[in-house]
Amino acid sequence: MSYVDEVIEKVKAKNPNEPEFIQAVTEVLNSLRLVVDNDERYQKEALLERIVEPERIIMFRVPWVDDNGKVQVNRGMRVQFNSAIGPYKGGLRLHPSVNLSIIKFLGFEQIFKNSLTGLPIGGGKGGSDFDPKGKSDREVMAFCQSFMTELCKYIGADTDVPAGDIGTGAREIGYMYGQYKRIRNLSEGVLTGKGLSYGGSLARTEATGYGLVYIVEELLKSKGDTIVGKTAAVSGAGNVAIYAIQKLEQLGAKAVTCSDSTGWVYDPDGIDVAALKEIKEVKRARLTEYTKYRPNAEYHEGRGVWNIKVDLALPCATQNELLIDDAKALVANGTKVVAEGANMPTTLEATEYLQENGIYFVPGKAANAGGVATSALEMSQNSMRYSWTFEEVDAKLKQIMVSIFHNIDDAAKEYGVENNYVAGANIAGFKKVADAMLAHGIV
Repeated sequence: MSYVDEVIEKVKAKNPNEPEFIQAVTEVLNSLRLVVDNDERYQKEALLERIVEPERIIMFRVPWVDDNGKVQVNRGMRVQFNSAIGPYKGGLRLHPSVNLSIIKFLGFEQIFKNSLTGLPIGGGKGGSDFDPKGKSDREVMAFCQSFMTELCKYIGADTDVPAGDIGTGAREIGYMYGQYKRIRNLSEGVLTGKGLSYGGSLARTEATGYGLVYIVEELLKSKGDTIVGKTAAVSGAGNVAIYAIQKLEQLGAKAVTCSDSTGWVYDPDGIDVAALKEIKEVKRARLTEYTKYRPNAEYHEGRGVWNIKVDLALPCATQNELLIDDAKALVANGTKVVAEGANMPTTLEATEYLQENGIYFVPGKAANAGGVATSALEMSQNSMRYSWTFEEVDAKLKQIMVSIFHNIDDAAKEYGVENNYVAGANIAGFKKVADAMLAHGIV
């Protein structure tokens, strides 16, 4: 049995009830065989065993009082996975589905994603099974303050810098930051995704969606093609999807779908970004409203985004949303590129099918790294007590995404797996972290 297989088996034995984490580890380690098998240092130093084990897991109860005066209790957690190249960095997810497996999978992926940005940030992730949907502002504040009262003991601008994620937007970050400052008596860049009035960065909201499209644009350019005139299927209707759709439009392409948890929209004229923002960011409503704005559009219950004939597919909703049958539909329809705007939205089986059938597939750790890259730029601005313009941040973001594409492309070519961007991303991200871990000794 090879070293990689040994470690995967150990992870499965140690974490039997964590399918998402096992899936992420299996995908990453399988693509690292080319590197690990040719360097005995990794096995001698037990580097894979160390990299799959979080440096620290903090789990705690979060009691808060609802509007009826009843005490509610949620579970909070923070997985500080790897700090070899910098302070832990990764979002806080507030969603009923949150459990340790999901937070560990996200934190593990974050190590390599953050490494790919070229910026000095390690990997972490956190969150709670609290659901902000349907809660009053006062209830959300009560939860956030209780959550941060415990979390603040373990984070800091040079230790661990959380950010937003699903369910954690500007409102939640504001409440958390206020509580951190109140308890720790520190005004520092301990959270990113902050409001502009207290240390936030311009272009942070747009960053993940914009970055996704920038990397697709660079991929097409490297193949002698252009993004101009391309059609795209986009899933999701949150922050990432909205701004990916907007950037596609700005660059001369057209997104024709979006979706939420109840259904999806097909708009042959191109998704109306203004209408989508009104429905999702202002009204916080369902996509059933979309046809009121665009009568020519179609609304469908359930799922079906990937059945539309398009050039580009950008899954921007949640993990494991693009399944093997969806992959077959994309291949049959002649799709050229699939790039992940969400974290691990494509199953392993679907990913392999897409790659085997000649579709250029860019994994989330590369394609959606624009969000965390801009969070790191926010940290830089906080450290300098300075603020860059939107254009300056956007230009830096584009430069980072172009560099990420060429790093993963070069790594794939170097190891003889040209166009395999999953392997390229994992290898490029891993090598930087591994070199730092080896330099630090056994810690």
